Amino acid sequence: MILNELAQGLRSTVEGVEWFESLSEDDQRKALHALVLFCGQARAREEDVPESIARSGIRPTHTPAVMLTKWRFRMEHLPSSELTKSFRLLVAVFSIADTRRRALHCAGKCGHEWHNLSAQSQDPT
Repeated sequence: MILNELAQGLRSTVEGVEWFESLSEDDQRKALHALVLFCGQARAREEDVPESIARSGIRPTHTPAVMLTKWRFRMEHLPSSELTKSFRLLVAVFSIADTRRRALHCAGKCGHEWHNLSAQSQDPT
């Protein structure tokens, strides 16, 4: 749920990073693996990479950004010092791809709960 809220801008990146850094290293790696899967499901594209790097706030020379420019997503295997940077970058990729997917493929006809979070947050039930 948190990852989808981040992708949809319902949680700030700062909140997301705080949540991510509060996890154990093992859970951080699991969250990164989930983000990789979500990016695939959302149909991330190589042309999303430059904007993702810019949005993430990490430098293009950081290892996760270099990996992504080569279309390599296995960031959960990086050293622990690279996990937060990887998280920021993968959230940006997921956000870009998911926004496009919701606009093109789900607009007005989507029943996925995770694509309708803003409507759920307004529903008092």
